[in-house]
Amino acid sequence: MATERTSAGDPARTLHLLWRDPAADRRRGPRRGLSVDAVVEAATAVADTEGLDAVTMRRVAQELGVVPMTLYTYVPGKAELLDLMLDAAYARMPRAETTGQPWRQRVAAVAEENKSLFERHPWAASISTARPPLGPGQMAKYEHELSVLDDLGLSDVEMDDCLSHLLTFVQACARAKADARATQHDSAMNDEQWWELNAPLLTRVLDPEVYPTAVRVGAAAGAAHGSAYHPDHAYEFGLHRVLDAFAALIDRSRNAGASTSTHGSGSGVD
Repeated sequence: MATERTSAGDPARTLHLLWRDPAADRRRGPRRGLSVDAVVEAATAVADTEGLDAVTMRRVAQELGVVPMTLYTYVPGKAELLDLMLDAAYARMPRAETTGQPWRQRVAAVAEENKSLFERHPWAASISTARPPLGPGQMAKYEHELSVLDDLGLSDVEMDDCLSHLLTFVQACARAKADARATQHDSAMNDEQWWELNAPLLTRVLDPEVYPTAVRVGAAAGAAHGSAYHPDHAYEFGLHRVLDAFAALIDRSRNAGASTSTHGSGSGVD
């Protein structure tokens, strides 16, 4: 499936719609029974149950019981609708109260919030947000997530870098998990069944004398996880490594700050 991206539509029109600017309402004549929110909710329902490819103006109109042209009086097209869907999903995200908790727990909570978002809306993981939809949902999400990295000694750029790295990691894990689920569905068997079925062939081609390390490590990982790839284990392992990397950066920033403070204290230390 081709990757969709945000901010692919008319920027001005999209921003007006995201922030529900009255100037975005181009409808003429008597009021009708729909709203932008109703269109977004219907499109989201289609995406949740049928996938993002199923979201067309015609399909959403069918869901709402109107003719397709009706939708264009609310939303210009699918590109703008996609931004509205994602921003609405961001706005509805539960946000944990982590004030006073250690920073690792706060950052892990943000990762879990995004993991849950992708579990509720699998289509969201397939969307490129290199140009994010700067709507109220996006901005509230960004503000909340940055708050867990504030006051740790990081610069503003480092805070943004850390958050971007964390969210990219979670999104990649969500995509990999969706791929693994699709593979099992398409093959009508789980990983354990697939490996068992193909074991005779694999035994013949995977010569431990030719690939000693690969065969040894692959067998150990397969025995530990029940498959060559275990999405939940990959997420937990990766998250801890991300947090370890953040810890090193935070320690370095704090040490640099302490050093600067000492040199500037007038103590005479060079």
